[in-house]
Amino acid sequence: MAFFKRFKKKKAQQEQEGQSQAQDQAVSEPEAVSQDEENPPVAEAAVAEAKDVEQADTPATAEPGETKQPQEEEAAPQDLETQAEPVPESEPKAELEAEQEPEPESEPEDEQTSEQEPKRGLWGRLGQRLKKTKDKIGGSIDRITLGKKIDDEVLDDLEEVLVTADLGVHTSLKLIEQLRGKVARKELDDTEALKKALAQGIAEVLTEVPPTPERDNNPHVIMVVGVNGVGKTTSIGKLANYFKSQGRSVLLAAGDTFRAAANEQLTIWSERVGCDIVGGQEGADPSAVAFDAVEAALNRGRDLVLIDTAGRLHTKVNLMEELKKIHRVLGKKLPGAPHEVILVVDATTGQNALQQAKLFNQVVPLTGLVLTKLDGTAKGGVVVAISGEMNLPICFVGLGEGMEDLRPFEAEGFAEAIF
Repeated sequence: MAFFKRFKKKKAQQEQEGQSQAQDQAVSEPEAVSQDEENPPVAEAAVAEAKDVEQADTPATAEPGETKQPQEEEAAPQDLETQAEPVPESEPKAELEAEQEPEPESEPEDEQTSEQEPKRGLWGRLGQRLKKTKDKIGGSIDRITLGKKIDDEVLDDLEEVLVTADLGVHTSLKLIEQLRGKVARKELDDTEALKKALAQGIAEVLTEVPPTPERDNNPHVIMVVGVNGVGKTTSIGKLANYFKSQGRSVLLAAGDTFRAAANEQLTIWSERVGCDIVGGQEGADPSAVAFDAVEAALNRGRDLVLIDTAGRLHTKVNLMEELKKIHRVLGKKLPGAPHEVILVVDATTGQNALQQAKLFNQVVPLTGLVLTKLDGTAKGGVVVAISGEMNLPICFVGLGEGMEDLRPFEAEGFAEAIF
């Protein structure tokens, strides 16, 4: 329809030109007025002709099967500009084709990536989820070494980077001394060599700790402790899911009898995982719950017992003493139990997690740690600090909210991931 609008506009311009010419002739030749007055009817005829063409176009547009011969016939007598005016009709078609062009779809690529994640392993994914820690350490190393030779001045700056990344003073000094020796032997020529040597040093710190105890007892009893809000009960549910996936029969003990709805929360996890649970009423003695859970595991032939305990501040002496009682009762019921005492710490708390580990270890002998929320912090260096200063293994790390996101810790993979 835009073509006919322009057609009418052109006819109107021709009409105005004809009227102006008529006025000029009327001034110079008065006797020609009668001839010029015949021009308006000619213009009206042109407008009527345009309307006829528009009406002729309407049925052609409504029926896709018909050809647009009336447009071609009407456009033929016009000048070159008029003949070229069907071009705008192709513009909507071009726009329609552009809209119909399929855009590249990224979803299949994402699905392919998710399928490849198990092949890459846990720490291939952790390289993405440790982005904050990676940027904190790796990015700072790039900044302090830019355009510089690796020397003592650079290592002094690197020491500050490691301390602020929560690797701890003790561990940071140990790593820097190792690097100074390599610099003296001229083994570090560039930034990449420095990163590689640092990753190797971190892996050594993480692997020098005692190994995780063999879980070959029947039943193997694991007591889980930690402060409020670190994700202790959720971690127990994920641990149960992991051990069951390894073919172990699991029994949960809802020993947190102080927090409201703690029993219900662990019951939901037991239903999701598909394992037994032994609970107690709110306010009951948690030592009694732990005792009953071990007895039930012995009677039912379960392989592993996970005992939840109430979250408590490590500064509350009376509550910490209660952990000693649970530990003693378990030993009386089953010699050697608990076989593991695992502390759950929130990695986002940084150096505070190290202080928690020290104080809990004074009350009950810790055998390992579970670090949660490692994917949401730039303080992932606390993993190295706890292992280096406490001489404790990191048993599991939490990398997300899913049931599969609590996995065994791998020292070499972690060291590679943060660089």
